[in-house]
Amino acid sequence: MTPEMLLALRDPAGLPSHPLVFLLLGVLTFALHMAAVQVMLGAGALTLRGAFSHDAQWRRLAQAMLTTSKIAVSVAIVLGVAPLLFVQVVYDPFWYTSNVLSAWWVIGFIVVLIAGYLAMYLFYWKNHDLTQAPTRGGWWMVMALALLLAVGFIVHSLTYQALFPEHWQGWYAPQGVVDPSGQRLRLWHLPRFAFFIALSAPIVGAWLLGYRRYLQGALESDGAYLAWLRQLGQQWLVRGGAVAALLGLLWMLTLPEKMAWFATSPYALLSLLTLLGVMATPLWLGRRLDQGLWGYAVFALAVVALLVVGAARELLRYLTLAGSHGYDALGYRVQMDWYSTLLFFGTFGVLGGTVLAYFLTVSWQAGQTRGTYSPSPAVQRLGTWSIALLVAWTVLYFAVGFYVEAR
Repeated sequence: MTPEMLLALRDPAGLPSHPLVFLLLGVLTFALHMAAVQVMLGAGALTLRGAFSHDAQWRRLAQAMLTTSKIAVSVAIVLGVAPLLFVQVVYDPFWYTSNVLSAWWVIGFIVVLIAGYLAMYLFYWKNHDLTQAPTRGGWWMVMALALLLAVGFIVHSLTYQALFPEHWQGWYAPQGVVDPSGQRLRLWHLPRFAFFIALSAPIVGAWLLGYRRYLQGALESDGAYLAWLRQLGQQWLVRGGAVAALLGLLWMLTLPEKMAWFATSPYALLSLLTLLGVMATPLWLGRRLDQGLWGYAVFALAVVALLVVGAARELLRYLTLAGSHGYDALGYRVQMDWYSTLLFFGTFGVLGGTVLAYFLTVSWQAGQTRGTYSPSPAVQRLGTWSIALLVAWTVLYFAVGFYVEAR
């Protein structure tokens, strides 16, 4: 596939904003999506471990992690749409070609995702209180995690085979015979996929330390449970981080020839150092994990580490396609549309930020309150602003639509 053909596959209408905006937003939303995915997988694994245990502490943790995993799936799905949209805008020749080559799997991953989501809810429906009742239908949770991992693998394969346009013609017409079925996944890289999945262990370890601090704020009286959570969180953070680092090293050692330069690049080294820094943070904080917001700092740093890893991953894609295939994503034609750009950032930052701040504040304060929770006047004003902004956004959306249609 020549550079001229790749450039010809671009959308002739161009982009409504500079491609760097889409690349940066892609990295940000990918990191947030992966944080939710890894919390979901880690919490799901802890749920299984506790659900099949007779230990009271493990079963109590399983109950909390089941709720966490269930919510994290929803967050991961919502956040997962954005990075795919940004990729298909900037890298449309690669993403759409990969989708056509494996069309069945593009549609199939939605079906698998729905099945995995339903399996998790079936387990949740059968087990309202794991601390008191024996586990029922445990294999539904096993099935849920297996199906959700399958979803991740499908998306990994679609993304990875998009990086190899030199193979597209051979995949579409092997030995000169056209195969338009789209029934096969053509390429994958198991060490790369395993690295991102293994990151769920240190991420959920950091999450456990934040969960422990949250219980302390809610005046948790079971000191033994809090001590156990700290030990468990640090174990998952350090040991899981070590496994993820080793898998990352294996990924670097097995990079294809055109990407081999990345293994010794400063981007890979920075990613490794950031991950090691997160692993060492609890040791550095020490007793401060029990003070103020320090208990949540480890998870916050873990998300920053995912941003660094996500940025390195994006640089690998950008530089590989630019260097090996002459496709410079930053050279995409721009047809600046200020209205859509400002509307997006206003929706994302102002409306989304305000509504999310209200939901998180109410949830947080309600969980830290004994008895009936009554929001303060400031929180009530925040809720009023959330509704007002949503109404204003809806009116603006339809007003502009009617105005354009009338013209």
